[in-house]
Amino acid sequence: MSDTTLLRIGIVIAGAILVAAIIFFGKPRKQEQGKRASARQAPRPSIADAFAPRMEPTMGVVGDEQAVDDQDEPVTQPELALDAPAASAASSDLGKRNDETFEKIVTLYLAARAGAKLHGPDIVVAAEKAGLTYGHMGVFHRLIDNHPERGPVFSVANIMKPGSFDMASIQAMETPAIAFFLTLPAPVAALDAWETMLPTAQRMAELLDGVVLDESRNALGRQRIAHIRDELRAYDRQREAPPLTKPGRW
Repeated sequence: MSDTTLLRIGIVIAGAILVAAIIFFGKPRKQEQGKRASARQAPRPSIADAFAPRMEPTMGVVGDEQAVDDQDEPVTQPELALDAPAASAASSDLGKRNDETFEKIVTLYLAARAGAKLHGPDIVVAAEKAGLTYGHMGVFHRLIDNHPERGPVFSVANIMKPGSFDMASIQAMETPAIAFFLTLPAPVAALDAWETMLPTAQRMAELLDGVVLDESRNALGRQRIAHIRDELRAYDRQREAPPLTKPGRW
């Protein structure tokens, strides 16, 4: 084979490699562009997002144990007549914390029994009987009598995202559980807030035929209740203690 033939073959191979490189590197990266677009359109954090470790998308109870089914999805609800007072309450500051920062969260769940759901209208009735008020962010709050401006003692949210109770579709709403959350510091002592939240959750569990679970989604027993009380008692003592000061110079 002559040198001229070898040179031509080399030129053809080099040209083929160049064309392949142009085609490969010149392709538009649609997937990355899609990722950037979705990142720009990410929704603002909601209640459910803020309590993601505690508020799972679905929950059910089998006996004294809790089971999670990731395949369950929120029920699509038809538009119903909107109750004006309820709608205005959801967009108001009723139940809003005066300080959005917090140090500790204590959570309880009220879950439906195995094979059942909690229904929106029943939740509303139970909440009213338990002394809760519908307000800020579309959830229920326990407020201090005659001093609602101090913020919520604790709040009750839906575990289904975005965590609120939409009064426009409450008649059709179903959920596997609701979450009681006590955000500290509260407008009252932590132990007092707990002693208010626990019986409220137990009362609503009776009304809704549900089960009260702890933050780990296990049946709430006496030992766990005693442990939480000890923790909150210690929290109150720590906040009441005077701040440490540096010793003065002689």
